[in-house]
Order: sequence, then C-alpha cells, then structure tokens
Amino acid sequence: MTSFIRMLGSPSIVVDGEPVRGPRGRKTWALLALLVLLERPPSRQRLCRLLFPDADDPLGALRWSLAELRRALGGSETITGDPVTLSLPGGTSIDVDLLRGAPTNWLDVNEVPGELLSGMSFAGCDAFETWLLVERRRLAASVEAILHEQGLAKLGAGRPREAAQLAASLVELNPYEEGHHVLLVRSLAVSGERRAASEAAAAASSMFRRELGVEPSPAIREAASALPGVPSAPASAGLAAARAQLEAGRAAISAGAVDAGIDCLRRCVDELRLADDGALLVAALSELGGALVHAVRGRDEEGAAVLHEAVERATGIDPGAAAKAFRELGFIDVQAGRRDRAAVWLERARVRAGKSGDDAELAAVAGVEGMNLSDQARYPEALEVLTESVERALHTGSRRQAAWSSSLVGRLHFLRENYDEADRAVSKSLQLVKSERWLAFWPWPEAFSAELDMVHGREAVAEQRLAEAFALACQLGDPCWEGVTARAIGLLEARRNPDLALTTLLDARSRCARWPDAYQWVHGYVLDAVCTVAVETDCPNALATANDLLGLAARADMRELVSRAQLHRASLGVPGADEAAVLAGAEIDNPALRRATSQTW
Repeated sequence: MTSFIRMLGSPSIVVDGEPVRGPRGRKTWALLALLVLLERPPSRQRLCRLLFPDADDPLGALRWSLAELRRALGGSETITGDPVTLSLPGGTSIDVDLLRGAPTNWLDVNEVPGELLSGMSFAGCDAFETWLLVERRRLAASVEAILHEQGLAKLGAGRPREAAQLAASLVELNPYEEGHHVLLVRSLAVSGERRAASEAAAAASSMFRRELGVEPSPAIREAASALPGVPSAPASAGLAAARAQLEAGRAAISAGAVDAGIDCLRRCVDELRLADDGALLVAALSELGGALVHAVRGRDEEGAAVLHEAVERATGIDPGAAAKAFRELGFIDVQAGRRDRAAVWLERARVRAGKSGDDAELAAVAGVEGMNLSDQARYPEALEVLTESVERALHTGSRRQAAWSSSLVGRLHFLRENYDEADRAVSKSLQLVKSERWLAFWPWPEAFSAELDMVHGREAVAEQRLAEAFALACQLGDPCWEGVTARAIGLLEARRNPDLALTTLLDARSRCARWPDAYQWVHGYVLDAVCTVAVETDCPNALATANDLLGLAARADMRELVSRAQLHRASLGVPGADEAAVLAGAEIDNPALRRATSQTW
C-alpha cells in the first residue's frame, strides 16, 4: 500500500491512487505540519501553546488531535512520546519532503501546487499563524526554485519552448522576481520568437518601473538578444584555437580584464561546438558560466543557462569535467537562497570531484557547502566542511580558496560571539589575501575584522579600516562588499548618532540589493542592522522593515534571520512574535541567539 499526503494546496491523503478521509479539524492538519516541518520534535507543552492557547484543557485537546492524526495515518505507533515524534508507515510520502530532492513528476508546469494548508487560518493562534506564514513563504520559494531549475535545464538541453512555458508559470507565480522574466525572455529569444521576446522584455521593464518604482537591470533587455547555442560562423582553427582562447580568457579574467576574457571564452565555446572534444567544451562552458556569475554583476541567469548546457553535455564524460559546473550552479543557488537546490548541485559536484581525485575542486565545493549551511544557521555542520575546505585548499596551494573559506569560518564564529576564534580565522583570511594581492576580495574579511575591533572598543581603528574597505568596495562596484562595509559603518555611527546611522544603513540596504543576483544573506544581514537601529530610534518604518526582513529570511531559508526578525517584531508588540522567535531559534546552535530569545520570556 502506498500513501501520498498532500499539504501544499488543499490538504488531502491518497492511498493507492484513491482519495481517503483525512483527519478531522484544521488544527489536526496544523499539528501534522508542525511534526513534519520542525527539525526537532516539539514538546507537548509547546504544541499546546501554539495550537490551543485558549482551550480549557489544552492537553486534552492535543490528545484528541493526536488520536485523530494516528487514525488518518493508519497506525497507533505513528505518533509517540514527549517530545512528540512522527514515524510514517512504509510507503508513505509527503509532498513537502519531495521538494528537497530532485525535481519530481508531480511538480510540473501543469500542476503547480498551492500554498501550505491553503485556505486554512487559525484565529487566536498568533504564534502558529506567524510560523505558518514563514513556512508558506519558504515552501513557495522552494517550488519556484524547482520550476526555475527545470526551465534552465530545458534551455540548456536545447528545448527553449518548454523552458518558456515554465518561465511563464514562474512569472505568474512571482511577477516581481526579475530572474523569472530574464528566463522567459531568453527562452523566447533562443526559440526564435524574437518579437515575443522583445515584447516580454518591454512589458517586464514597464511593470518594474510602474509598480516597484525601480529600473530593471540590463539583464532583461540583453536576454532578448540571446541566440541559439550555435556559432554564427565556422570555426577558424579548431581545437588549437579553442585551447588558446580558453587560456587567454582565463588569464584575462584573472588579470581583471573581464570583458576581454568573456569574449575569448565565448569564441572558445563557438570553436568547440564544431570540434570533437566534449570534455574540453564542458570545461569551456563551465569557465564561461563561472565568469558570468563571479565577474559580471547581474548576469547570474545567463551564467546559469551556460552552466546547464555544460551539465547537459557532460553526460558520459570523465567525472571531473562537470564538477565545476555543478559547483557554480550550487553557488548561484546559495546566493539566491535556494538552499535545497544548492545542496543537490553541491553533492553532485562533490561526487564528481571525488571520483576524479581533484582535491582543489573538493576544497572549492566544501567552501560553497559551508557557505550554504552557515547561511541557514547550521553552524556545526558548516564549521566542519569549512575547516575541510581550508585544509584541502592549503594542501593543494589554493590560497585564494583558503582565504575565502577562512573568512566564512570567521563570520560563523563572529555570529556566535566566539570572538577569539573569529579573530584567528579572519586574520588568517586577511594574511592570505595580502600575500595573494587579492584586492577584489579584501573588503569582505576586512569588514568583519573591523566589527571585531568595534567589539573590543577599538572604534578609531575600526573607523579607519571601514573607510578604506568601503572606498575599495565602491571602486570595485561590488554590491555585497559595499553593503557589508556600509552596514558596519552604520553600526559604528549608531554609537554616536543613531539618526545618521539609520541613513547610512538604509543606503547600505540599497547598495547590497541593487542587482537581481544579490547575495541574499548580506541583504538580510544589513536589514537586521536597519531593524536594530530603527527599533531603538522609534522609527515609524521599523515594523515594515522587520516584516521585510521576515519575508526575505523566510524565502531564502535563513533561519537565524527569521528568529531575529521575529525578535524585532516582538519588541514592536506584534502578538505571537516572541513565541515564534523562540520556535525558530530553538533549532539553531548559537548561544548568542539563545540569549537573545530567552530575554523574550
């Protein structure tokens, strides 16, 4: 017997393909949602506070709901204990669990699921309603991520019309996500529907200006000019020319001549599409995709399309050929906050790199894995893989990778207020950056080093370091570096002039989010600082900003920032936000957050 539990949309249970009577009562379905989606089994006391806060006999009401849920799930041992644990019978699957793996047949353009427990509301259960809002946003983002990935995969496989169909569904689901419009316009252009592509680009640009008051990035307009993945002219010299272009492109990008480097890589890809060397073409596509992602702001969608082509062409090629493409696709999803999709790509990259024995690639993969885990506030797991990344990178001479991963180790310790460990890791990162003359990365670890100076009362030193780091970030034009350095400057100003600090922090927010492919963790980190100062200064927009942080953190699955957003909302008097902050923080191994949430009780 096989059972399928649908919780997205109108909840239901299907056994052997036939609908059966589900559990009675909205709160029984709410109970199931909690047991399925909370990472740690909740206590009966917590379940009573969430679902039956006003009941005369909360424990009795909970016992009835548990019994009803056992009946519907078909077993007395499915739900036991205190804390309450859920063990589903064999052959049972739940739609929300399927979002974590590979795209599934039930999730396609013709059957896009609705929101979690669609149509249900829970008056009087403020904390649960708040938790449900977060989960609805997170799962909606997961659905979008899978559809987006499928669209890019079809584009990379040479099926642009199917990609356009998926992209149209994405635009309907979330019209304010610029990446969905870029995918739609690019898919139409590649399929030969040039007029439709131009019209879609114009309509999207007009909508962003009219409804959001912002100018869309050039990526939408440029996507209308995309061509099918074939060269427009015969290859000039075959493999020899392609290899030369590949090396020239790598060298140019490493030297900072990004446009020239990308042009070389494009010519290399054109040469190789007519040559008989699949592994070299995959390597060139991976190099071009990575360059578009890292070296040119606002081009993640184009880079992802190139990387998906690399993945499509890598079938049957040696294990290491596509490892970089998998890793770069994972990196794109990490920055965008698509956690489950990132984990899938990174696992594939790790397997490929492991089979080929490429320690340098394994170091890079572990670095991105650690970044993803840390953004989710999975700190012990993140520390383990980041430490692995640093060790592998130093062993293979990948000093820039070691600097990058060390900075993330430092960030992790800083967030947990392990300041001595943070200082050691950030100092190591800065030493490696200096020895490598890697100025393009320097503002990131320097910002955290300056924040450590602030912790230890070295305000004058912090001010000087931040001024230099911010100036370089602006010269580089990197929105993440600008945002994180301006954030620290704002917090330093808050010690002396909170009103000026709020202006600086709002500027930091604008800077870090000005491109559609912004690093969402930095955006949330800046918003958290804005909320802190806005609450302290009784800013009239404080609640709106806290709600913005909650929405962003929910969609990008940034669990600590969800808890911190709830703390800000609790301090502003939002009912249920204090319990929701504790619930979100209970699953996070961070003593600093634990201290903050304990103050709400």
